[in-house]
Amino acid sequence: MTDADIIVVGAGPAGSCAAIAAARSGKRVVLIERGPFPGSKNMYGGVIYPRILDELIPHWFETAPIQRWVVRRSTMVLSDTGALNIDYRSNAWGQAPYNGATAYRPDFDNWLAQQAVAAGADLICSTTVTGLLRDDQGRVCGVSTDRPDGDLTASVVIACDGVNSFLAKQAGLYPTADADNYTLGVKETLSLSKHIIDERFGVRDNQGVDIEILGGTSGVNGGGFIYTNLDTIAVGVVLKLSKLSAQKKRPEDIIAELKRHPAIAPLVEGGQVVEYSAHLIPEAGLEMMPKMVADGLLIAGDAAALCLAAGIWLEGVNFAMASGMYAGQSASAAINANNVSANSLKSYTDRLNKTFVLQDHKKLRKIPHLVLSDRIQHKYPAFVTGVVERMFRVDNPTPKPGVRRIVSQERKKAGIKLSELVRDALTGLKGFG
Repeated sequence: MTDADIIVVGAGPAGSCAAIAAARSGKRVVLIERGPFPGSKNMYGGVIYPRILDELIPHWFETAPIQRWVVRRSTMVLSDTGALNIDYRSNAWGQAPYNGATAYRPDFDNWLAQQAVAAGADLICSTTVTGLLRDDQGRVCGVSTDRPDGDLTASVVIACDGVNSFLAKQAGLYPTADADNYTLGVKETLSLSKHIIDERFGVRDNQGVDIEILGGTSGVNGGGFIYTNLDTIAVGVVLKLSKLSAQKKRPEDIIAELKRHPAIAPLVEGGQVVEYSAHLIPEAGLEMMPKMVADGLLIAGDAAALCLAAGIWLEGVNFAMASGMYAGQSASAAINANNVSANSLKSYTDRLNKTFVLQDHKKLRKIPHLVLSDRIQHKYPAFVTGVVERMFRVDNPTPKPGVRRIVSQERKKAGIKLSELVRDALTGLKGFG
């Protein structure tokens, strides 16, 4: 007899959803969390798209600890002095079945883990998994922990232990790490009254806003963000790790400069910093994903690099929840078949390939590198804002120039070759089209 049928390592969104799915199938599930409670060590710089929970937790929106429902999505392009903002609003997003939401991750992760407990999983906190256990044939059969006599055995281990997955690396499933594949997300949470937030961002009640930013990162490749909670706003940057290291700039200084930008300063004015946090993000998508299946082992969530960073789409928690759910279902099915070999557990990657989890990543596989390329980061913001500024500027008595002329002149001014513009457009069209 094993201590459990399935051990899930990490009680983030992926781990909790894996535990829910497995426990509901009647399996003995142990969910292990390194922190004192699920979510205790999390930060998050964006919104959550929880619609995958419709399948796992019907009417989840009635009990989930949501701050605001996002009804406005904006993409902002910043030059040194200018800003182009593409803004879309749908009040329908503030009603069931909803689209996206802001939430404090400690609250949301803890709530999700409690759903796993309610489903029958055993939650063990303040426990660090230190390695994988293997049987005489080399198959994963459990984990070792930092507790005395802390070895736990199971038929299947699901590793949801985050971006630096120790278990995936120990199992030999990860390729060699490349700093170019990672970004550092850095966030300040600023306290502002709900009334001020509502007025500045044009929302009411529990309506929220998510703004994604290209430019404004002090010459370091990356992007920025602002999103609204009930009585706080989050402002921060996502910075390419290799570029940040090469330029020797401090993330807090980059955020401070972003907050001083003429387009950003009125939104954050008067906000008092109540939290500062940072988190490593797997940014390269399909190109950096590990093998996700081995004998007795599955990898899900950030541990599997399932984070989509494609400019207008910046998602991660939804991919984590979906992959966790499919991992729990596949592990349960393999145990029912009395075969937990990699070949039997392959139904997990089959599920990922048939759903948005890997289909989105395959379609957008070239977009993360395009968005973080030097040309997009350092030339396009000035080019785009320059074109728009020229289109709206009145230069009487000089006649208005045509749009093609403006584009050509601003492209040359920004140092972008026509062949580069065409190539970038084709790459974007293949990904986004």
